[in-house]
Amino acid sequence: MNDQPDMHPAAEDDVQLPPLPPPRLADLVAEDHALRAFTGALIADAVSMPVHWYYDQGALDRDYPLLADPVARGRDASPYLAPRHPHTGSILWRSQWTAPSPAFDILRDQARYWGRRDVHYHQFLEPGDNTLNARLAIELFGLAKRDRDYDPERWLDRYVERMLAPDWNRDTYVEEYHRHFFTNLGAGRKPINCGVRDVHIGGLAAVPALVAALGPRHHDLRRIVRLHVSLTHKDDEVLAAADALLRLLVRLTREDHADGRPPGSEAAVAELRAALLDEASPWISTAKVRSWERAADMAGGHCPERAVVGAMLSPACYIPDAFPAALFLAWRHAGDVTAGVVANALCGGDNCHRGTVVGALLAAVSPLPEPLLAGLRSGGKLAAS
Repeated sequence: MNDQPDMHPAAEDDVQLPPLPPPRLADLVAEDHALRAFTGALIADAVSMPVHWYYDQGALDRDYPLLADPVARGRDASPYLAPRHPHTGSILWRSQWTAPSPAFDILRDQARYWGRRDVHYHQFLEPGDNTLNARLAIELFGLAKRDRDYDPERWLDRYVERMLAPDWNRDTYVEEYHRHFFTNLGAGRKPINCGVRDVHIGGLAAVPALVAALGPRHHDLRRIVRLHVSLTHKDDEVLAAADALLRLLVRLTREDHADGRPPGSEAAVAELRAALLDEASPWISTAKVRSWERAADMAGGHCPERAVVGAMLSPACYIPDAFPAALFLAWRHAGDVTAGVVANALCGGDNCHRGTVVGALLAAVSPLPEPLLAGLRSGGKLAAS
């Protein structure tokens, strides 16, 4: 019997190291420009969530005075708010959808609220929560990042699985393109053929996610983005806007371009405005910006942008006005993410999906304030992906 102690060191596999602390989103977005842009898109969606689809801007201000009054809210306070009941401007009562069969019912228990007046579109969400399209973008980000590639069939499998999972979605509102997709799926079409010609800005929600997941230097990113968006949105102008947004984000977030322009610097702000004119010229120009800025400056008030988004450009979801409205807000608030996402929210209409563009562009060139990061409920999942 050997009574001598074992002098051999433990095998490397037997060494118990303390677990690494989970990554902090603040640290990740400080280094990864594309991830910061995607996080900005999610932030803008969550800030807009309680005031989504308000077309009566006076009612918006009365129902959410803390959003309309930054002094009352406090400079460093979170702008994330809970949805208020009732939503007197809600037009969800006009919407109807019948599932092709129980197996393809994406509304489930939420169907009881459709066709009723005053129902808030996001009534069961909490401050800092994301709406459905943004949550799907997070799913896409995680899948593409793990695969280090994009496979439309794998994504469609994940999309269908999530939309049909009983407890995955707590959101009452389900945008039109989802309803068309599952109507076609229930009629026997293959998932790859279930998309329709949809003209809404919600089709751009996935673009910042794909840039963040695959990286702005990915050799095939333009083809991937067009393919992905066309799975649900086959409209030519939506596809063109998606390509313009992609080019903007690639230009603004590539390390070899962005590292010489610290986030929030005058150089970064100037580059955003130059990129808007270069990459999105069908929707924005120097003459248009001059006209929009003049109207906003003359309007004054707590949200002068309403003189443009709501007067000169529709605040609704249709891409011909929604995309230039987003570009204007990004131009006007270049360098200040909080001011930009709050102004977008206060303009009402389809501010959640318009905010995807506004938040991504602003965050691509600006740091994200701690209150915006701390209150984003999806931040932990994003950091762990």
